[in-house]
Amino acid sequence: MAWLYLLVASFGEILGVASINMYLKRKSWWWLLVVILVFSFGFYFLALAMREIPLATAYAIWTGLGAVGAVLMGVLFFKETMTRPRLLFLTCIISGAVGLQIVS
Repeated sequence: MAWLYLLVASFGEILGVASINMYLKRKSWWWLLVVILVFSFGFYFLALAMREIPLATAYAIWTGLGAVGAVLMGVLFFKETMTRPRLLFLTCIISGAVGLQIVS
C-alpha cells in the first residue's frame, strides 16, 4: 500500500507543478489555492508512504517521478519543447531512481 501512496504523492507533485504554471499565467487567488491544496495532498500521501518506505528511497522516487511527470506535462499540455538535452537529463533522473532501488 505504501508504494501506491508514493505513486499518488508523485501525481500530487506533478499536478502541483502544473498548477504553479497555471498560477503564473493567470495570477488569480483561485490558482494559488489550488497550488497549496495539491501540494498538501501530495505531501500527505508522501508522509503515509514514508511510514513503510525508507526516506531516501521514497524521496528519490517521489522527486524523480515528479520531475519526469512535470516535464511531460509541460510538453503535452503547455507546449514546451522536448529537446535532446532535456530527454538526456530525464533519462538520467529515471536511471538514478532505478539505480537507487537496485543498490538498496
